[in-house]
Amino acid sequence: MLTAGLLTASALIATVLLTGAFRRYARSRRLIDIPNARSSHQIPTPRGGGLALVIVVLSVLGVMVWQGSLRPGVGLALGGAGLIVAIVGFLDDHAHVAARWRLLGHFLAAGWGLYWLGGLPPFVLWQTPMDLGLAGHLLAAVFLVWLLNLYNFMDGINGIAGIELVTVSLGGIIVGAVAGVQHAYLLLAVLIASGLGFLMWNFPQARIFMGDACSGFLGLILGLVAVWQGLLQPELFIAWVILLGAFLMDATLTLLRRILRGAPFYEAHRSHAYQFASRHYGSHTLVSLAIGVINLIWLTPVAALTAASALPALAALAIAWAPLVLLALHFNAGEPESATSPIQRRREPCSRLDRR
Repeated sequence: MLTAGLLTASALIATVLLTGAFRRYARSRRLIDIPNARSSHQIPTPRGGGLALVIVVLSVLGVMVWQGSLRPGVGLALGGAGLIVAIVGFLDDHAHVAARWRLLGHFLAAGWGLYWLGGLPPFVLWQTPMDLGLAGHLLAAVFLVWLLNLYNFMDGINGIAGIELVTVSLGGIIVGAVAGVQHAYLLLAVLIASGLGFLMWNFPQARIFMGDACSGFLGLILGLVAVWQGLLQPELFIAWVILLGAFLMDATLTLLRRILRGAPFYEAHRSHAYQFASRHYGSHTLVSLAIGVINLIWLTPVAALTAASALPALAALAIAWAPLVLLALHFNAGEPESATSPIQRRREPCSRLDRR
Protein backbone atom coordinates (compact mmCIF):
# COMPACT_ATOMS: atom_id res chain seq x y z
CA MET A 1 0.00 0.00 0.00
CA LEU A 2 2.85 2.39 0.82
CA THR A 3 4.55 1.72 -2.51
CA ALA A 4 1.25 2.19 -4.37
CA GLY A 5 0.64 5.48 -2.59
CA LEU A 6 4.15 6.71 -3.36
CA LEU A 7 3.87 5.75 -7.03
CA THR A 8 0.50 7.46 -7.37
CA ALA A 9 1.61 10.64 -5.61
CA SER A 10 4.85 10.69 -7.59
CA ALA A 11 2.89 10.32 -10.83
CA LEU A 12 0.74 13.32 -9.96
CA ILE A 13 3.67 15.56 -9.01
CA ALA A 14 5.86 14.45 -11.91
CA THR A 15 3.07 15.05 -14.44
CA VAL A 16 2.47 18.57 -13.14
CA LEU A 17 6.17 19.46 -13.26
CA LEU A 18 6.89 17.81 -16.60
CA THR A 19 3.86 19.40 -18.25
CA GLY A 20 5.18 22.81 -17.20
CA ALA A 21 8.57 21.92 -18.66
CA PHE A 22 7.03 20.79 -21.94
CA ARG A 23 5.04 24.01 -22.10
CA ARG A 24 8.25 26.00 -21.96
CA TYR A 25 9.79 23.69 -24.58
CA ALA A 26 6.80 24.03 -26.90
CA ARG A 27 6.89 27.80 -26.67
CA SER A 28 10.63 27.91 -27.34
CA ARG A 29 10.24 25.64 -30.38
CA ARG A 30 7.08 27.44 -31.54
CA LEU A 31 4.98 24.29 -31.30
CA ILE A 32 1.81 26.35 -31.21
CA ASP A 33 -1.70 25.54 -32.36
CA ILE A 34 -2.97 28.53 -34.33
CA PRO A 35 -6.77 28.88 -34.33
CA ASN A 36 -8.50 28.31 -37.66
CA ALA A 37 -11.97 27.65 -39.01
CA ARG A 38 -11.84 24.08 -37.69
CA SER A 39 -10.63 24.97 -34.20
CA SER A 40 -12.66 25.12 -31.00
CA HIS A 41 -10.31 27.68 -29.43
CA GLN A 42 -9.62 31.36 -30.05
CA ILE A 43 -6.05 31.99 -28.95
CA PRO A 44 -2.71 30.39 -30.01
CA THR A 45 -1.78 27.70 -27.48
CA PRO A 46 1.29 25.45 -27.07
CA ARG A 47 0.76 21.76 -27.81
CA GLY A 48 2.42 18.48 -26.85
CA GLY A 49 2.09 18.77 -23.07
CA GLY A 50 0.68 15.25 -22.85
CA LEU A 51 4.18 13.89 -23.38
CA ALA A 52 4.61 14.41 -19.65
CA LEU A 53 1.81 11.94 -19.01
CA VAL A 54 3.31 9.46 -21.51
CA ILE A 55 6.72 9.57 -19.81
CA VAL A 56 5.23 9.17 -16.35
CA VAL A 57 2.97 6.23 -17.27
CA LEU A 58 5.74 4.41 -19.16
CA SER A 59 8.12 4.94 -16.24
CA VAL A 60 5.59 3.59 -13.75
CA LEU A 61 4.98 0.55 -15.96
CA GLY A 62 8.72 -0.16 -15.80
CA VAL A 63 8.75 0.21 -12.02
CA MET A 64 5.74 -2.08 -11.65
CA VAL A 65 7.37 -4.80 -13.75
CA TRP A 66 10.64 -4.40 -11.84
CA GLN A 67 8.95 -4.71 -8.42
CA GLY A 68 6.81 -7.66 -9.54
CA SER A 69 3.37 -6.03 -9.32
CA LEU A 70 2.84 -6.36 -13.08
CA ARG A 71 3.57 -9.38 -15.26
CA PRO A 72 6.39 -8.73 -17.77
CA GLY A 73 4.14 -9.72 -20.69
CA VAL A 74 1.54 -7.12 -19.71
CA GLY A 75 4.25 -4.53 -19.19
CA LEU A 76 5.68 -5.26 -22.64
CA ALA A 77 2.21 -5.12 -24.21
CA LEU A 78 1.21 -1.79 -22.70
CA GLY A 79 4.63 -0.15 -22.64
CA GLY A 80 5.78 -1.28 -26.08
CA ALA A 81 2.51 -0.48 -27.86
CA GLY A 82 2.15 2.84 -26.06
CA LEU A 83 5.72 3.83 -26.92
CA ILE A 84 5.20 3.12 -30.63
CA VAL A 85 2.07 5.28 -30.77
CA ALA A 86 3.69 8.05 -28.74
CA ILE A 87 6.68 8.17 -31.10
CA VAL A 88 4.42 8.32 -34.16
CA GLY A 89 2.37 11.08 -32.53
CA PHE A 90 5.48 13.01 -31.47
CA LEU A 91 6.84 12.95 -35.00
CA ASP A 92 3.47 14.05 -36.35
CA ASP A 93 3.32 16.92 -33.84
CA HIS A 94 6.76 18.16 -34.97
CA ALA A 95 6.61 17.38 -38.69
CA HIS A 96 3.62 16.00 -40.57
CA VAL A 97 3.67 12.21 -41.02
CA ALA A 98 1.72 10.85 -43.99
CA ALA A 99 -1.56 9.15 -42.99
CA ARG A 100 -0.53 5.77 -44.40
CA TRP A 101 2.62 5.69 -42.24
CA ARG A 102 0.70 6.79 -39.15
CA LEU A 103 -1.84 4.03 -39.76
CA LEU A 104 0.92 1.49 -40.24
CA GLY A 105 2.47 2.53 -36.93
CA HIS A 106 -0.90 2.29 -35.21
CA PHE A 107 -1.56 -1.25 -36.46
CA LEU A 108 1.99 -2.24 -35.52
CA ALA A 109 1.38 -0.96 -31.99
CA ALA A 110 -1.98 -2.72 -31.73
CA GLY A 111 -0.49 -5.95 -33.03
CA TRP A 112 2.39 -5.73 -30.57
CA GLY A 113 0.04 -5.23 -27.63
CA LEU A 114 -2.30 -8.03 -28.67
CA TYR A 115 0.62 -10.42 -29.23
CA TRP A 116 1.96 -10.01 -25.71
CA LEU A 117 -1.49 -10.10 -24.11
CA GLY A 118 -2.66 -13.13 -26.10
CA GLY A 119 -5.21 -11.56 -28.45
CA LEU A 120 -8.89 -10.77 -28.05
CA PRO A 121 -10.39 -12.58 -25.06
CA PRO A 122 -13.57 -14.62 -25.30
CA PHE A 123 -16.46 -12.35 -24.38
CA VAL A 124 -19.96 -12.99 -23.12
CA LEU A 125 -22.77 -11.25 -25.00
CA TRP A 126 -25.57 -13.30 -23.44
CA GLN A 127 -24.80 -16.52 -21.58
CA THR A 128 -21.99 -18.36 -23.36
CA PRO A 129 -18.43 -17.04 -23.87
CA MET A 130 -17.61 -16.46 -27.56
CA ASP A 131 -14.10 -17.04 -28.91
CA LEU A 132 -13.75 -15.61 -32.42
CA GLY A 133 -10.25 -16.97 -32.98
CA LEU A 134 -8.15 -15.27 -35.69
CA ALA A 135 -11.08 -13.12 -36.83
CA GLY A 136 -11.40 -11.89 -33.27
CA HIS A 137 -7.73 -10.89 -33.14
CA LEU A 138 -8.11 -8.93 -36.38
CA LEU A 139 -11.24 -7.23 -35.07
CA ALA A 140 -9.40 -6.41 -31.85
CA ALA A 141 -6.60 -4.73 -33.83
CA VAL A 142 -9.15 -2.63 -35.73
CA PHE A 143 -10.91 -1.76 -32.45
CA LEU A 144 -7.66 -0.62 -30.85
CA VAL A 145 -6.61 1.46 -33.86
CA TRP A 146 -10.02 3.10 -34.01
CA LEU A 147 -9.97 3.74 -30.26
CA LEU A 148 -6.57 5.45 -30.32
CA ASN A 149 -7.61 7.61 -33.27
CA LEU A 150 -11.01 8.56 -31.92
CA TYR A 151 -9.39 9.58 -28.63
CA ASN A 152 -7.39 12.04 -30.68
CA PHE A 153 -10.52 13.24 -32.52
CA MET A 154 -12.34 13.75 -29.22
CA ASP A 155 -9.53 15.83 -27.74
CA GLY A 156 -10.91 19.11 -29.06
CA ILE A 157 -12.02 21.21 -26.08
CA ASN A 158 -10.59 22.08 -22.69
CA GLY A 159 -10.17 19.13 -20.37
CA ILE A 160 -12.29 16.59 -22.22
CA ALA A 161 -9.52 14.02 -22.83
CA GLY A 162 -8.15 14.33 -19.30
CA ILE A 163 -11.60 14.06 -17.71
CA GLU A 164 -12.34 11.01 -19.86
CA LEU A 165 -9.09 9.40 -18.67
CA VAL A 166 -9.77 10.10 -14.99
CA THR A 167 -13.42 9.04 -14.93
CA VAL A 168 -13.06 5.95 -17.14
CA SER A 169 -10.05 4.79 -15.07
CA LEU A 170 -12.04 5.33 -11.87
CA GLY A 171 -14.90 3.38 -13.43
CA GLY A 172 -12.41 0.64 -14.28
CA ILE A 173 -11.36 0.39 -10.64
CA ILE A 174 -15.00 0.12 -9.54
CA VAL A 175 -15.83 -2.47 -12.20
CA GLY A 176 -12.76 -4.49 -11.27
CA ALA A 177 -13.74 -4.40 -7.60
CA VAL A 178 -17.22 -5.68 -8.45
CA ALA A 179 -15.72 -8.53 -10.49
CA GLY A 180 -13.05 -9.29 -7.88
CA VAL A 181 -10.24 -8.63 -10.38
CA GLN A 182 -7.60 -6.37 -8.83
CA HIS A 183 -4.73 -6.68 -11.30
CA ALA A 184 -5.13 -3.22 -12.87
CA TYR A 185 -5.79 -1.18 -9.73
CA LEU A 186 -2.37 0.40 -9.40
CA LEU A 187 -2.03 1.22 -13.09
CA LEU A 188 -5.48 2.80 -13.15
CA ALA A 189 -4.69 4.81 -10.02
CA VAL A 190 -1.54 6.10 -11.74
CA LEU A 191 -3.57 7.02 -14.85
CA ILE A 192 -5.99 8.94 -12.64
CA ALA A 193 -3.16 10.76 -10.87
CA SER A 194 -1.39 11.61 -14.13
CA GLY A 195 -4.66 12.75 -15.69
CA LEU A 196 -5.32 15.07 -12.75
CA GLY A 197 -1.79 16.42 -13.02
CA PHE A 198 -2.27 17.25 -16.68
CA LEU A 199 -5.72 18.78 -16.06
CA MET A 200 -4.06 21.39 -13.84
CA TRP A 201 -2.59 22.80 -17.06
CA ASN A 202 -5.50 22.02 -19.40
CA PHE A 203 -8.70 22.74 -17.47
CA PRO A 204 -10.82 24.83 -17.13
CA GLN A 205 -8.61 26.97 -19.39
CA ALA A 206 -6.00 25.27 -21.55
CA ARG A 207 -2.49 26.64 -21.12
CA ILE A 208 -1.19 23.74 -23.20
CA PHE A 209 -2.82 21.08 -25.36
CA MET A 210 -2.29 17.35 -25.03
CA GLY A 211 -1.07 16.65 -28.58
CA ASP A 212 -1.34 13.56 -30.76
CA ALA A 213 1.46 11.71 -28.96
CA CYS A 214 -0.55 11.53 -25.75
CA SER A 215 -4.14 11.29 -26.99
CA GLY A 216 -3.37 8.26 -29.16
CA PHE A 217 -1.29 6.78 -26.34
CA LEU A 218 -4.20 7.05 -23.90
CA GLY A 219 -6.73 5.57 -26.30
CA LEU A 220 -4.50 2.57 -26.94
CA ILE A 221 -3.60 2.05 -23.27
CA LEU A 222 -7.26 2.06 -22.21
CA GLY A 223 -8.12 -0.33 -25.04
CA LEU A 224 -5.34 -2.72 -24.08
CA VAL A 225 -6.43 -2.60 -20.44
CA ALA A 226 -9.91 -3.63 -21.65
CA VAL A 227 -8.39 -6.60 -23.49
CA TRP A 228 -6.19 -7.51 -20.52
CA GLN A 229 -9.10 -7.41 -18.06
CA GLY A 230 -11.26 -9.43 -20.46
CA LEU A 231 -8.65 -12.16 -20.46
CA LEU A 232 -8.98 -12.34 -16.68
CA GLN A 233 -12.79 -12.38 -16.73
CA PRO A 234 -14.74 -12.36 -20.02
CA GLU A 235 -17.48 -9.98 -18.85
CA LEU A 236 -14.90 -7.29 -18.13
CA PHE A 237 -14.10 -6.65 -21.79
CA ILE A 238 -17.71 -5.64 -22.53
CA ALA A 239 -17.80 -3.69 -19.27
CA TRP A 240 -14.82 -1.65 -20.48
CA VAL A 241 -16.41 -1.09 -23.88
CA ILE A 242 -19.42 0.32 -22.00
CA LEU A 243 -17.17 2.59 -19.93
CA LEU A 244 -15.66 4.02 -23.12
CA GLY A 245 -19.10 4.57 -24.65
CA ALA A 246 -19.22 8.38 -24.51
CA PHE A 247 -16.17 8.75 -26.76
CA LEU A 248 -16.99 5.67 -28.85
CA MET A 249 -20.56 6.73 -29.67
CA ASP A 250 -19.79 10.36 -30.49
CA ALA A 251 -16.78 9.59 -32.70
CA THR A 252 -18.31 6.56 -34.44
CA LEU A 253 -21.67 8.18 -35.20
CA THR A 254 -19.91 11.31 -36.43
CA LEU A 255 -17.72 9.29 -38.80
CA LEU A 256 -20.61 7.17 -40.13
CA ARG A 257 -22.88 10.15 -40.75
CA ARG A 258 -20.12 12.07 -42.53
CA ILE A 259 -19.48 9.07 -44.78
CA LEU A 260 -23.19 8.65 -45.51
CA ARG A 261 -23.61 12.26 -46.57
CA GLY A 262 -20.51 12.11 -48.77
CA ALA A 263 -18.34 14.45 -46.71
CA PRO A 264 -14.53 14.02 -46.90
CA PHE A 265 -14.41 12.23 -43.53
CA TYR A 266 -10.59 12.27 -43.45
CA GLU A 267 -10.48 16.09 -43.26
CA ALA A 268 -10.41 18.04 -40.00
CA HIS A 269 -13.84 19.24 -38.90
CA ARG A 270 -15.91 20.50 -35.99
CA SER A 271 -18.92 18.24 -36.36
CA HIS A 272 -18.64 15.96 -33.34
CA ALA A 273 -21.56 16.16 -30.94
CA TYR A 274 -19.35 17.51 -28.16
CA GLN A 275 -18.18 20.34 -30.44
CA PHE A 276 -21.73 21.29 -31.39
CA ALA A 277 -22.65 21.15 -27.68
CA SER A 278 -19.74 23.37 -26.62
CA ARG A 279 -20.78 25.99 -29.18
CA HIS A 280 -24.44 25.68 -28.21
CA TYR A 281 -23.77 26.26 -24.50
CA GLY A 282 -20.83 28.62 -25.04
CA SER A 283 -18.72 26.54 -22.66
CA HIS A 284 -16.01 23.93 -22.90
CA THR A 285 -16.12 23.42 -19.14
CA LEU A 286 -19.79 22.45 -19.03
CA VAL A 287 -19.48 19.88 -21.82
CA SER A 288 -16.26 18.30 -20.52
CA LEU A 289 -17.71 17.99 -17.03
CA ALA A 290 -20.89 16.51 -18.51
CA ILE A 291 -18.80 13.76 -20.13
CA GLY A 292 -17.32 12.96 -16.72
CA VAL A 293 -20.75 12.88 -15.08
CA ILE A 294 -22.11 10.58 -17.79
CA ASN A 295 -19.16 8.24 -17.28
CA LEU A 296 -19.53 8.06 -13.51
CA ILE A 297 -23.30 8.32 -12.99
CA TRP A 298 -24.52 6.34 -15.99
CA LEU A 299 -21.90 4.19 -17.72
CA THR A 300 -20.03 2.97 -14.62
CA PRO A 301 -23.12 1.49 -12.87
CA VAL A 302 -24.23 -0.28 -16.07
CA ALA A 303 -20.68 -1.60 -16.60
CA ALA A 304 -20.60 -2.78 -12.97
CA LEU A 305 -23.84 -4.72 -13.45
CA THR A 306 -22.28 -6.36 -16.50
CA ALA A 307 -19.11 -7.25 -14.60
CA ALA A 308 -21.22 -8.79 -11.84
CA SER A 309 -23.13 -10.87 -14.43
CA ALA A 310 -26.33 -9.23 -13.17
CA LEU A 311 -27.12 -7.96 -16.64
CA PRO A 312 -26.45 -9.73 -19.96
CA ALA A 313 -23.70 -7.89 -21.83
CA LEU A 314 -25.73 -7.38 -25.01
CA ALA A 315 -28.62 -5.88 -23.05
CA ALA A 316 -26.18 -3.76 -21.05
CA LEU A 317 -24.63 -2.36 -24.22
CA ALA A 318 -28.06 -1.42 -25.55
CA ILE A 319 -29.12 0.17 -22.26
CA ALA A 320 -25.85 2.07 -21.82
CA TRP A 321 -25.48 3.32 -25.37
CA ALA A 322 -29.08 4.14 -26.36
CA PRO A 323 -29.13 7.49 -24.50
CA LEU A 324 -25.67 8.31 -25.87
CA VAL A 325 -26.86 7.74 -29.44
CA LEU A 326 -29.89 9.96 -28.86
CA LEU A 327 -27.71 12.64 -27.27
CA ALA A 328 -25.24 12.57 -30.17
CA LEU A 329 -28.08 12.82 -32.71
CA HIS A 330 -29.64 15.65 -30.72
CA PHE A 331 -26.41 17.62 -31.05
CA ASN A 332 -26.12 16.89 -34.80
CA ALA A 333 -23.09 14.58 -34.67
CA GLY A 334 -21.65 14.30 -38.17
CA GLU A 335 -23.83 17.02 -39.69
CA PRO A 336 -22.34 20.10 -41.38
CA GLU A 337 -21.90 23.14 -39.17
CA SER A 338 -24.76 24.78 -41.02
CA ALA A 339 -27.01 22.27 -39.25
CA THR A 340 -26.73 24.29 -36.04
CA SER A 341 -29.87 26.11 -35.11
CA PRO A 342 -30.09 29.93 -35.02
CA ILE A 343 -29.93 29.73 -31.23
CA GLN A 344 -26.68 27.76 -31.43
CA ARG A 345 -25.20 30.24 -33.91
CA ARG A 346 -26.13 33.17 -31.67
CA ARG A 347 -24.55 31.49 -28.69
CA GLU A 348 -21.31 30.48 -30.39
CA PRO A 349 -19.45 33.78 -29.68
CA CYS A 350 -20.05 33.15 -25.98
CA SER A 351 -17.37 30.44 -26.19
CA ARG A 352 -14.90 33.28 -25.77
CA LEU A 353 -15.84 33.14 -22.09
CA ASP A 354 -14.33 29.65 -21.99
CA ARG A 355 -11.12 30.16 -23.96
CA ARG A 356 -8.81 27.41 -25.04
